[in-house]
Amino acid sequence: MSQETTLFEKIISREIPADIIFEDELCLCFRDIAPQAPVHLLLIPKKPITRIALAGSEDQALLGHLLLKAGEIARQEAYADEGFRIVINNGAHGGEAVPHLHLHLLAGRSLQWPPG
Repeated sequence: MSQETTLFEKIISREIPADIIFEDELCLCFRDIAPQAPVHLLLIPKKPITRIALAGSEDQALLGHLLLKAGEIARQEAYADEGFRIVINNGAHGGEAVPHLHLHLLAGRSLQWPPG
């Protein structure tokens, strides 16, 4: 049985438009269409990994790449010094809405703790 193509896979393949701010051979970063902060970016791997709990040891380099790119994008977008938050939702109770691993980069205001 084939799995349905996710929204993020459609953005990667350009079937659905997005405000893309960064792309390389491994990942894509774009502005969230329903931002939860003044800056709300989504950083996704091009490899379809359903969620962080399903990533394997073969994904170690990719996961490290995503975190390093998140920091690079924060510096590029000039909110690294002010502060930002990286969020990864996993599963329904974790708030996962799209079954494709993604990092939320949130910035532009004071982010409270605890979240949610």
